[in-house]
Amino acid sequence: MIYRLIIFFLLNFGALGIGGFFTGPGVSSEWYQNLNKAPWTPPGWVFGAAWTTIMICFSIYMALAWSKIEKRNLLIGLYAIQLILNISWNPVFFHFQNVLFGLVVISSLTVLVGWFLVGYWNELKIISLLVLPYFFWLLIATSLNGYILFKTKYS
Repeated sequence: MIYRLIIFFLLNFGALGIGGFFTGPGVSSEWYQNLNKAPWTPPGWVFGAAWTTIMICFSIYMALAWSKIEKRNLLIGLYAIQLILNISWNPVFFHFQNVLFGLVVISSLTVLVGWFLVGYWNELKIISLLVLPYFFWLLIATSLNGYILFKTKYS
């Protein structure tokens, strides 16, 4: 269990690091600063605290799920897609400044993480609650991305 937990910590926090690398100066860029952001956009420090909490919980979830889920190939496949979507949102949104495709990526990620929450509920029960921080944060992040898109397109 400890070995799996360490592996998932490394993978999840590594994904955050890669995503952060691709964000680069995106948050402080003139492009991002001039976007019409949602009034509920949290202050910058909240993002770091949220993602740290999310990845701790999700690492524990994955380590426990590994020992309880019978169809591990599906679990790992979904996990790999989650990693790809999570990492890819940053360059799509900040580097390529593609708000629409960013919304597609983050919406897909939200649906997938929702699957981790409810799709494995019968096998994992209360362990599934470890996915709630990730799911709730993605709902907020999706709404922020969507707000920017609709304010940019329809203002």
